[in-house]
Amino acid sequence: MKKITLGTRVKQTVLAIAIGVASNLAMAADVHVVSSGGFAAAYKALAPGFEQQTGHKLISAWGPSMGQTKEAIPNRLDRGEKIDVVIMVGDSLQRLIDQGKVSKTDHELLALSRIGMAVKAGAPQPDISTVEALKTTLLNAKSIAYSDSASGVYLSTVLFKRLGIEEQMKDKARMIPGDPVGHIVARGDAEIGFQQISELKPVTGIDIVGPIPDSAQQITPFSAGIVANTAEPAAAKALIDYLASPTATEIIKSTGLDPAPQKNK
Repeated sequence: MKKITLGTRVKQTVLAIAIGVASNLAMAADVHVVSSGGFAAAYKALAPGFEQQTGHKLISAWGPSMGQTKEAIPNRLDRGEKIDVVIMVGDSLQRLIDQGKVSKTDHELLALSRIGMAVKAGAPQPDISTVEALKTTLLNAKSIAYSDSASGVYLSTVLFKRLGIEEQMKDKARMIPGDPVGHIVARGDAEIGFQQISELKPVTGIDIVGPIPDSAQQITPFSAGIVANTAEPAAAKALIDYLASPTATEIIKSTGLDPAPQKNK
């Protein structure tokens, strides 16, 4: 029998490691992701851990879940952009699923989001602790900004009407397309602004007064889904599983979102 020397064993070990590394690199994929603003801070914080754990590379872009801007996720898909995973408001994702643009089976609830109100940093903070106080604040404000996504659509089409102030809002409340509402408030272009708290938190130059009252609140789900006909289904599925895992819970919470309840697996 041929004797195996220590040098030979070392060479065999190095070769095995090299083959393993090469194999992992061969399986690594570029995953194209578009996330709406509500989950963007959580996604940015979680992305490095996913890349390190899996070897996949995330190629990320941003856009609202709805609206007419070219960055809006449905418009990107209509143009045929290369996208493997979308992260967006649940209702908008469901429409894409119904249209056959996102997988009917490979999608997952990630987080729940609340609407908050912000003022310019250092400005007086109006009372919004009750529905009546919120109504008074809206009536007294000289200018109001809200987003062109889920929170703004809710305010402009549901809440203002419910509060009986729809007419009073017409001349001073405006929808902001494609720009974080916090930036508008920070520049002083609006006295108060409303958006998902997770979208307000990263903005400097504003103070978040708080969430609007529960009885006036709309809880918005944010979900991830795999785009139909993706070239990287396994890597895309790995990303969604990672974002929905217990590993992500604390980071999601730190960005102003409520993590989705964990499923019993």
